[in-house]
Amino acid sequence: MRITRNAQRERGSALVEFALTTLFVLVLVFSIWETIMIVYTYNVMAGAAKEGVRYAVVHGSGNSVLCSAPCSGTCTTTVGCVQNVVRVYAKYSFHDVSALTATVTYPDGSTQAPNRVRVVVSYVYKPFFALGWTAPTVNAAAEGRIIN
Repeated sequence: MRITRNAQRERGSALVEFALTTLFVLVLVFSIWETIMIVYTYNVMAGAAKEGVRYAVVHGSGNSVLCSAPCSGTCTTTVGCVQNVVRVYAKYSFHDVSALTATVTYPDGSTQAPNRVRVVVSYVYKPFFALGWTAPTVNAAAEGRIIN
């Protein structure tokens, strides 16, 4: 008699435990997914900044061609060409480049060799599972010396 009374009292406990465990596992999986995607986004933006620096170091004021293949004449300054290279690189990873800001600076004051060039990329991350929080901004930077 005692066994059946205890069994009746614990009748729905397995269902409640399953629901709570499933909810916890789903939140954990979605959190891991968002973390993976924000790290991927950072890696793409860091790669775009590096690609912009690579372009800038060989297209200094000593180069006779202002813009080459990545710009194909659509930009009028070296800074505009570098920004275009950064956008093209980020676009290949299926990121929305309208939320991307590329800032190109020459800390030593000119585009002549051996001065430095610095590219900073800022991107407003768009989460897959937006919960009403403010979207984080992913920042990446790269720096190099102009060789041409």
